[in-house]
Amino acid sequence: MIPLRASERLQSATPVTASIIALNVMVFLYQFALPQYALGQFVDRWGVVPDRINSHLIALLTSMFLHAGWTHLLGNMLFLWVFGRPIENLIGRERFFGFYILCGVAAAIVHVVSNPYSPIPTIGASGAIAGVMGAYLIKFPKSYIDTLVWFIFLSRIEIPAPYFLIYWFVIQLFSGVGSISEVDYTGGGVAWFAHIGGFLAGMGLIYLFRTKPRWRAWYEED
Repeated sequence: MIPLRASERLQSATPVTASIIALNVMVFLYQFALPQYALGQFVDRWGVVPDRINSHLIALLTSMFLHAGWTHLLGNMLFLWVFGRPIENLIGRERFFGFYILCGVAAAIVHVVSNPYSPIPTIGASGAIAGVMGAYLIKFPKSYIDTLVWFIFLSRIEIPAPYFLIYWFVIQLFSGVGSISEVDYTGGGVAWFAHIGGFLAGMGLIYLFRTKPRWRAWYEED
């Protein structure tokens, strides 16, 4: 399922969401221009490597602005655009940036705890964006997500946000639990527990961020 847009109306511009997307794109273009060896060093330096995170805590922050390829980048940025703008409108620009960073760091910590001996660098904004999605589930339970789905043929339908988000979370949960059974698992591939941790962190942390007084969700209007 590919989200295209959320149903609630935005009350103002969302420059922080746009700026985060722009920063991710610029960093990726820089990565793309690096020679293969230099790229490997760059990712190893700024990505989260669990088995040596104690000596490089800054990677908990920097890793969320790196991506492994165009599909990884574009998929993440699409989800951030759909779910991030309503949350930025809801809590305000400065608070949204802080919330995003906290969710990303929380997701990275959960990944480290679940794969403490992994020597594999982990990168991507997925954990932070999962936090935004968790917050969206809490704050916009009555909204709909305009979604592109493939079922026999490609179609575009509106799916209640809770169904979309809980379905996404359940996939991450089952995939994460399934990865535990792998013998001598070292953390390669998708960081499922970062997604799980980020989503749950977002659901909890959003209660600490005050909603803008003038905000009125679409389903509260006459």
